[in-house]
Amino acid sequence: MKLDSRLSSVLHVLLHMAEKETPATSEILSRYLGTNPVVVRRTMASLREAGLVRSERGRGGGWTLARQLSAITLRQIYEALGAPALFAFGNRNDRPDCLVEQAVNARIEGAMEEAEALLLARFEAVTLADLQADFRARLPVHLQEIHVHGRA
Repeated sequence: MKLDSRLSSVLHVLLHMAEKETPATSEILSRYLGTNPVVVRRTMASLREAGLVRSERGRGGGWTLARQLSAITLRQIYEALGAPALFAFGNRNDRPDCLVEQAVNARIEGAMEEAEALLLARFEAVTLADLQADFRARLPVHLQEIHVHGRA
């Protein structure tokens, strides 16, 4: 089963954008992700519609953040991506009249709804500024490892 990594990919790109002082083109962003610039443009368009990024055309143009990092939550990004399914499993519905199937489905649905609510609340509490702070805290250790071991 292939996992949906769009949220992780978009967070990756947005943090790279936050570190740049100039707009980032779709071509540059696609290199960070190892994908096609068309895929980046399509994804960024949904973020633009949500007011999270903006685009400028022409020479020197590209994508920039439309808000401060502290004003962009993981939940906003998740929702801008179309709120993809959070869980990769579902209920069996082969025999809807079966009382056992009904009982199993009711419990699974209830547990999944609770888990989804908790996860979305956590997404609401985490901002891009939080992720940037984590990245920046890791950077000196990474740079030290490169210096000592000569590897990236």
